[in-house]
Amino acid sequence: MRREGFALVAAAVVLLSPALCRASAPEGQTTGQNGADEVVEDPAFEAWLVALRQEARGKGISEATLNAALRDIVPIAKVIELDRRQPEFTQTFWAYLELRVSDERAKRGRQLLAKHRALLNRIQAQYGVPSRYLVAFWGLETNFGGHMGSFPVIQTLATLAYDHRRSQFFRTQLLDALRIIDQGHILPDAMTGSWAGAMGHMQFMPATFNRHAVDDNGDGRIDIWGSLPDAFASAANYLSNMGWRPGQTWGREVRLPENFDLTLATMEKTKGVEEWSALGVRRADGGALPRRDMDGAIVLPQGRKGPAFLVYDNFRVMLRWNRSINYALSVGHLADRIVGMPPLSTGRDAAHAPLANQEIKEIQQILNRLGFDAGAADGLPGPRTRAAIRAFQRAHGLPPDGYPAPDLLRDLRLQAPPPPHEG
Repeated sequence: MRREGFALVAAAVVLLSPALCRASAPEGQTTGQNGADEVVEDPAFEAWLVALRQEARGKGISEATLNAALRDIVPIAKVIELDRRQPEFTQTFWAYLELRVSDERAKRGRQLLAKHRALLNRIQAQYGVPSRYLVAFWGLETNFGGHMGSFPVIQTLATLAYDHRRSQFFRTQLLDALRIIDQGHILPDAMTGSWAGAMGHMQFMPATFNRHAVDDNGDGRIDIWGSLPDAFASAANYLSNMGWRPGQTWGREVRLPENFDLTLATMEKTKGVEEWSALGVRRADGGALPRRDMDGAIVLPQGRKGPAFLVYDNFRVMLRWNRSINYALSVGHLADRIVGMPPLSTGRDAAHAPLANQEIKEIQQILNRLGFDAGAADGLPGPRTRAAIRAFQRAHGLPPDGYPAPDLLRDLRLQAPPPPHEG
């Protein structure tokens, strides 16, 4: 029923709009400002598109959908530029948090929580995810629906799927996006999102949409762009499917004792709340931890001088949404602020200047030369790099917090052997 209905609409759209998937600049905006009109002429793209069409047909996607969604599309230069662009500096936790969790955003979140209370309470009752978290995700993803992205999703995903860097991932996302259109949820020209293809109020990728999005308002289509019931319920369903534990919090800011073993501060080492209490871990205000039968891990997002957090199972679920520790901490803290909890109170001494990506690469290169396996020198301080930093710190009698701070780079340079001779 849906597919037949879409076929009629799609045929009409194709006749009316030969350049269906090319975004035109909004009134008052010069062409190319959001990147959608900057295109890359590439004859080989047409051959690639023929093969994509054949694969999509094999997966049951209708010819009407393929004609409507893929007609006249070409790669978008701006998308490739954004995919290649990395920030010059790696943000510190405090810099990251302050850009995303402000008094104003918390206030706006409270207002919207009150405005949509009935809807959010109903969704919470159905999925077990408290309203404050849904509003916090909404705030971080799109500033409460204010910035959902204006790139044409099909053309964007085709650009990234054709590009060599992550072609298979985005080819899968493109086929999922075509399936969304084929099922009648949205027309191609209305399917807009970020430069990487994330869509709607909660910035779902197409594959996430197809696995977890739900039609909450019962109108026969899933509209995460225009329907808050669908958007909120889809987010709650995703978190529930990922293992959200109703009745449990995400975590809390804590204080560590002076003699705390920093090697325990990693997501891989969990203990019960009472065990952490026995090791001297306290609430941020100095009070005792609650007596709860829960396991948690200690996280130090900005090293030993920064704030410390005791995080629980729901924090790990947040990491399924976005693998960034800083992102998940920001969601949790914004959710707390929305319901009136105070700002963070510890760790301001760690507000040092950030390292440039090239400096992170230098840290990784030196660690590797010293025999501490930091993995590829990519400028991204992931778990492997942090483990290598801890190993170096332990070997040299330094506090092993695993954090890539400026003083670590200084210490590494003092220990660094010369790079291998080339040529």
